[in-house]
Amino acid sequence: MGSERTSRRELLKGGAALAGGVTLGELASSQAQAHDHPMTPGSQNASPMILGSKELVEYGQRSRYVTSVRIQHPPGGRPSPDLFGKVFHVASPLQDSVGVITPSSLHYVATTRGSYMPDIDPKLHTLTIHGLVDQPLTLTMDDLKRFPSVTRLHFIECAGNRHTPRQKTVQETHGMTSCAEWTGVLLSTLLKECGLKGSATWFVAEGAEEVKGASSMPIAKAMDDCLIAYGMNGEALRPQQGFPVRIIPPGFEGIFHTKYLRRIKVVDRYYMNYNDFGHLREDPKEAALSEQIGPKSVITYPSGGQQLPGRGFYEISGLAWSGGGAIRTVEVSTDGGKKWNLAELKTTPQRMAHVRFGYQWTWDGNATEILSRATDEIGQVQALREQIAQWWNVPVERNYRVPGLDNSVMPWKIAKDGSVTNGLA
Repeated sequence: MGSERTSRRELLKGGAALAGGVTLGELASSQAQAHDHPMTPGSQNASPMILGSKELVEYGQRSRYVTSVRIQHPPGGRPSPDLFGKVFHVASPLQDSVGVITPSSLHYVATTRGSYMPDIDPKLHTLTIHGLVDQPLTLTMDDLKRFPSVTRLHFIECAGNRHTPRQKTVQETHGMTSCAEWTGVLLSTLLKECGLKGSATWFVAEGAEEVKGASSMPIAKAMDDCLIAYGMNGEALRPQQGFPVRIIPPGFEGIFHTKYLRRIKVVDRYYMNYNDFGHLREDPKEAALSEQIGPKSVITYPSGGQQLPGRGFYEISGLAWSGGGAIRTVEVSTDGGKKWNLAELKTTPQRMAHVRFGYQWTWDGNATEILSRATDEIGQVQALREQIAQWWNVPVERNYRVPGLDNSVMPWKIAKDGSVTNGLA
């Protein structure tokens, strides 16, 4: 709760139009309409959709007035789509998000470069676990679903989720993270079934793409909380998310979450794989920062590209997450970081999952800057870019490139006219 309280009369008088305008662009809107909605008149007097129509009965569809869509990421980055029409990274519209769960259709996508999304028949797919185990296993999807299942809420975030001065919206700065409900079997359950040999210290998770995307992870992570997931948000994984099965190592950067999982090899040392190459840095200090995410937070409302209609009451809202565990607290500053105020956590924080926060604020109409910072359950505190620059003994600049995974505080500037822009610019 904020320190400033507003009466109901003041709230109504102030305009409290919390849904400040967000423009995704005519192209995005037309794509959403074409993808999710039949051709219907735009008038308020248009005929209602028929409840018994094929589209509504078989799978359902959102209202034609809801137009949130994913976008190519990063804007102005390396060519995507490429010469073959492939789009590799697709960012989630965080500016329109509510709650903590990202709908499957809006979950961000990162694809192994050089690889097409495989079309896998789940009846023919198998998962093999071998290497330093007593009894290798090859499991069909039916075999896998016979094991005890668990359902857990976890975020995934791409290492490319880096905010820079040239990005305009929160979808561009932070859209390469999403949070979903995952269902599957704990990897530890499967490894206990196989029996680990004493020399087992690492494992390699390999996917079924042409390039055989794979990553190496410590066996301790496998025995802790890795999930072999076949379900997402109450249904089967979508092809973009690794159908029919993927691995979820909670809190690790997205490249470790191997999709189309077909093989796990238990080994006695670190192996350099396709997905690992290029994600490592020569500096060992920076390499140590390139596995676990966070703690991290971002304000999604008001954020870049949005417009406050006038002075008055608003609830600042955003998301926080950490690869180190559950979020403990989130603080919000409405004066550029001079004073920090405790925000309200809207849901019970869960380990390695997004949590939504809110802070009640009365804007006086003057230009200002808003920020958020998170602290997780193991005491890690999200830092300002200026603080990180001091730690690394480099010039203190807001456009400083953060080493490792970028979890620095994201500032948003609010002008007198209510327009919101990137505070790094």
